[in-house]
Formats: sequence, structure tokens, C-alpha cells
Amino acid sequence: MTVTTNPTTGLDRRPAVAAPLRAAVAGVVFRRAMASCAVRVRYPDGRTTGTTGPILDVRRPDALLARVGAAGLIGFGEAYQAGDWDSDDLVGLLTVLAGSMGTLVRPWLQWMRRFHGAREPRAERNTPDGSRRNIHRHYDLSNDLFALFLDESMSYSSALFDRPGDDFTAAQHRKIDRLLDGTGAGPGSRVLEIGTGWGELAIRAARRGARVVSVTLSAEQRELALRRAAAAGVGDRVEVRLCDYREIEPAPGGFDAIVSVEMVEAVGIDYWPTFAATLSQHSAPDGRIGLQMITMAHDRMLATRNTYTWIHKYVFPGGLIPSVPAMTDVLGRAGLTVLDRLDFGLDYAETLRRWRAAFTERERSGAVAALGFDATFARTWNFYLAYCEAGFAARYLDVCQLIVRRSG
Repeated sequence: MTVTTNPTTGLDRRPAVAAPLRAAVAGVVFRRAMASCAVRVRYPDGRTTGTTGPILDVRRPDALLARVGAAGLIGFGEAYQAGDWDSDDLVGLLTVLAGSMGTLVRPWLQWMRRFHGAREPRAERNTPDGSRRNIHRHYDLSNDLFALFLDESMSYSSALFDRPGDDFTAAQHRKIDRLLDGTGAGPGSRVLEIGTGWGELAIRAARRGARVVSVTLSAEQRELALRRAAAAGVGDRVEVRLCDYREIEPAPGGFDAIVSVEMVEAVGIDYWPTFAATLSQHSAPDGRIGLQMITMAHDRMLATRNTYTWIHKYVFPGGLIPSVPAMTDVLGRAGLTVLDRLDFGLDYAETLRRWRAAFTERERSGAVAALGFDATFARTWNFYLAYCEAGFAARYLDVCQLIVRRSG
């Protein structure tokens, strides 16, 4: 039989097959997990379990349990991609599950993870070559795809809202300006940005009169960032280099301000010390460093740091979300001190809600398919955005800004 694989997601769309014992155990785990939280499960014959909460519609029970039996939580996500289950309130459902993450699987059943837990592929380790491959898989999908759902600033990170109903782009600019203010970026400043995105932060820093060196591993992002900087009239003050953070050339005297927005999540725990040392090495003696990063509680980070997840396999290979204590410890070992911290995780839930609404609208209009992305990709992307929104809404995830300086 020919394997039918989605050319973008890599999902095998054939009916899943699992050993009968694994499928039976998966059935026990699934039913007990659903019964332990406020979720209703509806089966094809009309039978419904649970009395309250969002509904999980099981379309193909055998396929769902086969995928869960074969790959655990990764299989649960794959079952959604394949259409084995659905929900009219996907974010609500995933928010309930995220809020119960520590107790969904009974302790006496957790030992089974060692038998079906996937391992991180060696190719996804964040060596210089591995990082290039990992970044290419996500950020080089298509600039046009990201433009379908991002706001006009093309910011792919949490906005900072002042009040409900805030203009999206204004909230993104508020996030950027807080980092630039905190690091003192202004006229004559030498600014280093690690992780260019599509150039909005570099443009805003240059408009303040700073000279910016920005580094990225995404060729697609670099091309568009340079065009946007030129169109904004600051192309002469923005340099975008296609290089790894470990390859940044030193500037005489260091940089007055270093900023990095939601890039450390792609560094990997083995390379956190190298990243922190890079910040310290390139900072001027009286310089400031501004970091925005997604975080999770320290105990959850320790419990999951070696876990290979659905998000790794299909969205962000090689990633690991740090905790604030873990990151401040790593920064401290590199001679860096945290001066200021702001947590605003619920703003990320709102950011993701707006992205998902825009993506869903574009998908229904045919704009996603027009770019060559099929229905399986659309389900994958919808699950990814809902999965992340739920994580922030349940406070399983958070996001913070840190302002840092060299100690002493």
C-alpha cells in the first residue's frame, strides 16, 4: 500500500493501527481522563458521557484509540489532524484539559509513558545546523501564510494590551516600545536584535535614531524584513544578517541595547548557557538587555523538559519553554542581573484568539488553500493556535519581559 502523507505536516492519513493491548489500555486511560475533568464526550451512536463542559465529538473511536495507543498525547493531536475527533469549542475543551494537565493521567498509569513516549530526533537538537533546519521548517513556510493572520506589524509574539478591544497593532507596538524603553534604545544607540521576525522591532528602534544589527536564521524573514525597513525609510540604519546567535561578530565596545523577543524558546536547554554568555559578551558595560519569553511553572518545566510533544513534531521542532527561575539562574551564571520583570500571559491568550480568528476566516475564504496548504494543514494550524491559546488561558503557560544588565 502506498503511504499517503500530507506534504506539509508529514501526517500519515491512513487509518491508524495499534496493537490491541495498546488500544485497549488507551481506551481505559482516555475514558478515565475525560471523566476526571469537566468535559463531555459524544460518540457516533449518540451516547454521551459527562454532564458539563465542552463537547469532544468522537468521529472514529477505533482510529482515535489506535493513535493514542501508538503515540500517547502526540496521537491525540494527530487524531484531531486526521479528523478522528472534533469540537465546536476547541479552545474551551483544550483549556479544560490544560488546566487538568497534572492530573489527567492517574499516577499508577504514568509509568507506561516510557513504553510509548517518543524521543527527540537527534537531527532536531539545536546545534548550529540543527537550529537552521528547525527554524526553516516553521518560519520559512511562507511569508504570505503568516501575513494572512498576523496584524499589519507582522509581529509573531504576544501583544501587550492596555484594555479590552485595544487595536491589535497598537498593542504590538506597546510590547515593542516597552522593551526599547527598558533597554534605553534611542538616538545613536547601537542595538543588537537576536531573532528578527519580520522586522517591526528593528524598524521602530531605527525610527528612534538607533542603528540596528538584527540576526535571523530564516531567509524568508530576512528578505521581507529588509524590504519593510526600506519601505519605512530606515533601510540605512537596519542591517539584517542571516546567522546564528553563536556567530554574531563582536562590536567594538559592545551593544548599548540587546533585545530578543520569544527566541530563547528555540534555543534548547543544552544551549541556554551559551545563549546567556552571548548576551553578556555582546553587551556594553553599561548596556541593557530586553528579553521577552514564554514561560511555564518551574516544576512543570522540570517534569516535561525531556518530553517530546505534538508541538515539537508538527510546529516547533527543538523548542523548550523555560521557567523564570531556570532562566534567571542561567543568566546569573553568565554575570547578568534581572532589573525588571513583567508577566502578561492572559494577553497572549488574547493575541492567539485574534490570530486564530483571522486564520479561520482566511481558511474559510479559501486563501490558505490558494497558497498551496491543504485541509490537513489547516486543521493542524487551527489545533496549534487553539492548543497555545488554551495553555495561556489556563495559566499553564505565561509570558514575561525581563530587563537585564551585566552584574556590577
